[in-house]
Amino acid sequence: MAAKALSPYISPRALAPTTTNNSTPPEDPAPPAHPSPPASFRGAGSQSDDIPSSSYTPPSDQYEFSDDPYDAKLKFVTCVSVPDPAPPRVSFSFPVPRISFGKGALSPAANAKLRSCDVFIGFHGQNLNLVRFCKWLKSELELQGIACFVADRARYSDGQSHEIADRVIRSVTFGIVVVTSSSFMNTLSLEEIRFFAQKKNLVPLFFDTGPAEVTGLLNSDTTDKECREAIDGLIKCHEFKLEANEGNWRSCIGRAAGMLRAKLGRTSVVEKDVEAFEEIPFPRNRYFIGRERELTEIENALFGSGDCFEQDYTTSIKGEASGQSEGLADEESETTTTRGGRFISLDVGKCKEPKLEAWVEPVLGRNSLKRLKYKKSKSGSYRGLGSSVVCLNGIPGIGKTELALEFAYRYSQRYKMVLWVGGEARYFRQNILNLSLNLGLDVSADAEKERGRIRSFEEQEFEAFKRVKRELFRDMPYLLIIDNLETEKEWWEGKDLHDLIPRNTGGSHVIITTRLPKIMNFDLIQIPPLPLSDAMILMKGRKKRDYPAQELEVLRKFDEKLGRLSYGMWIIGSLLSELAISPSALFEAVDQVALDGSSSNTSYVSLSDDQFCKNNPFLVKVLFFCFNILEQTSVRRNLMASKMLLVGAWFAPAPISVSLLTSAAKSMPASGNQLNWTKLFGFSCCLAPKTWKSEEDSAVLLVKLGLARTANRQPGYWIQFDPITRLFARRKDGSLAAKATVQGLRKFGNPVLNSDHLWSCAFLVFGFKSEPPLVQLKAIDMVLFIKKTALPLAIRAFTTFSRCNSALELLKVCTNVLEEVEKSFVSQIQDWCHGSLCWKKSLNPGSQRVDEHVWQDVTLLKATLLETRAKLLLRGGHFDSGEELCRTCISIRTVMLGHNNALTLAAQETLAKLVRMRSKI
Repeated sequence: MAAKALSPYISPRALAPTTTNNSTPPEDPAPPAHPSPPASFRGAGSQSDDIPSSSYTPPSDQYEFSDDPYDAKLKFVTCVSVPDPAPPRVSFSFPVPRISFGKGALSPAANAKLRSCDVFIGFHGQNLNLVRFCKWLKSELELQGIACFVADRARYSDGQSHEIADRVIRSVTFGIVVVTSSSFMNTLSLEEIRFFAQKKNLVPLFFDTGPAEVTGLLNSDTTDKECREAIDGLIKCHEFKLEANEGNWRSCIGRAAGMLRAKLGRTSVVEKDVEAFEEIPFPRNRYFIGRERELTEIENALFGSGDCFEQDYTTSIKGEASGQSEGLADEESETTTTRGGRFISLDVGKCKEPKLEAWVEPVLGRNSLKRLKYKKSKSGSYRGLGSSVVCLNGIPGIGKTELALEFAYRYSQRYKMVLWVGGEARYFRQNILNLSLNLGLDVSADAEKERGRIRSFEEQEFEAFKRVKRELFRDMPYLLIIDNLETEKEWWEGKDLHDLIPRNTGGSHVIITTRLPKIMNFDLIQIPPLPLSDAMILMKGRKKRDYPAQELEVLRKFDEKLGRLSYGMWIIGSLLSELAISPSALFEAVDQVALDGSSSNTSYVSLSDDQFCKNNPFLVKVLFFCFNILEQTSVRRNLMASKMLLVGAWFAPAPISVSLLTSAAKSMPASGNQLNWTKLFGFSCCLAPKTWKSEEDSAVLLVKLGLARTANRQPGYWIQFDPITRLFARRKDGSLAAKATVQGLRKFGNPVLNSDHLWSCAFLVFGFKSEPPLVQLKAIDMVLFIKKTALPLAIRAFTTFSRCNSALELLKVCTNVLEEVEKSFVSQIQDWCHGSLCWKKSLNPGSQRVDEHVWQDVTLLKATLLETRAKLLLRGGHFDSGEELCRTCISIRTVMLGHNNALTLAAQETLAKLVRMRSKI
């Protein structure tokens, strides 16, 4: 009776009989005899994922299960509720005997760690989505500075695990119980609810159920007393109204974190200063049609079946053993990969203070795991349940991007954040590093170090990439969409896609859209053409007009002629919505467009892109028709939209602000070979009556015709051109539009907002690798371009994103170009002197005159580039090369500016630092 007075209730697991002899004090029950964890699991330097974390720690990679039943180190348990253990266990409210971990007892620091947990998160069930949700909740709370312990205690197989969980439950400030329909069939979950409810610190979170459904259990005759007490406690504590369903995971977790943060007084914890941005780059397509089968297949591939057992989220790469990925983030993983079940362990040897994690997961046997490992998809192939990476494969224009966009909007609540990056080869690496701005990460290069080891450029780039990768692929779930991946090899350094995407992506999912028939060993979902019924709806346009049978037959012709490409059908629907024209008249007009060699310039496109155009001649005719329609926009023949189309093809494949697009379009001369469509075809196909006045209206027109899409960027209005639109525009007009793009960016380019487009201009002006430059600039224009565009771009790439080698390569190319300009000046002077000595009269004396001011600007800019390169080489430990460049810079400035000039003295100071650092090696 004395014992009962200490606790409001007795745990169902407290089965020890009560003694009536008061003369003998009761002794603590002996600890259950369970095998200690193997030494390999508890060794110094290892970090288990099974101990409660009392502070936010760097994210760790996931573990992989082993299904080898013959491994002597493994202990197998079944994925069912744990039966009452033979040794008696007492209620949370009773003193609990201290059980040592392995061979040694808990240290005082470890006990302090256990007592410092703020929140216990309890759940029960084998639903993959439930486990994913609980891990996300734990990560989000830790991000807010709240120490958490997460456990499904029904899956614990040893007394030590139960012991740790009991200690945490008794000491936490709040107890979150994730309530599911299976919670009421588990005595441990009921025990958690009753205990926290009686302590008045229960925070119930209903997952795929609700208070009404739970209350209905009270009317059941089979509900026992303990279950009724638990339900009563849930109803009384439902003031927080936390209910999670498939459409509000993110909102629910955000509310829970905010509420607990306020109650715990963690207002001093400030969230990361993340640059404001729109997660999904484009608005949702209100006219999206079909693809339900593909969406379901993606969902099943990523989330699996909600009723199947929890298992490893990762599909192993063929021919490789299960284990850690060879990717960047995994090479220095702070966790330990086990080949069996997970044991509660305590690691105090590696870190300054013990790190405790709460996650105990059982291992399925070989047969049970293999039965659940694969599921046959609708396409007939077997796809792994819970796969983390899915590739959408299909020909250009089939609708891969639209499908990924629709999935992102439908399932965005299941992710902490949706991250969208372009997969084009030249920009892919920078696009990945740009995620650091969205995630609030610092990936800047090392500053100058007078002491300590200076890391090489390769190490700094490796570390920057690893930071982004480590943040992406942990328990916090992100959806990473790589759109239009062009190659598995990175363009700059030829690194493999393995370096970005590990075999184990944690809670994150990756969707890749690509034309490539195979990407590593990831699951492929082939995107077929739209069924004819959906295609007909798409071609009827936004206004969905009703057409007679003859016109519907013409729409079927469009479907056939366009190769059933969704992109082409969308343009047809846009034309029918914006033009006063019938399908038959439109078909006649498009069919009469002549395709000759003079209208296409194939020198600016790749062989594969040129072959695509040859295979789809009718689509090219449709695009020619659209282009000429733009030139007939209004009575005043406003050609701004057509110019925007031509220059937009030479920008980077990223959103473009209308102001920047307008700046480039105004730099382009007007085309003189416009066609009179009304005279040519004998009918009127004009746009709906409207006066297009502003530049934004011209951009809106491109969107209305289906050639571009609106982007979610601020400030102002932003659009992005479809890859096929860009391909057509490059074939239509090359050099003039490319040069106008460079000139427009030089006048308006912002290194922060338009870094991708600045890189595209650098490729146009300098070439790079085996590609020759496409734009030739005069000497004065080249000086301005390097000073205003290339130099700031290189410095920002180096300092902000640790793109050390790429930045130095750009600066080196700029230096070489200026040296060529200097040689041309010298050659002109020599030619002029030779002509005067021989008494030869020049036909155009002005053409031989060299502007001394321009020559001086070229030489001084070259010195600036040399000094900048020397300073950057200093950060990577390349002292000899930096010293050589700096001495050349000093020589130039001494001659041009004088020995005591401020710029000369600054270069001498840089040289002194290089010499001093080299002497310390």
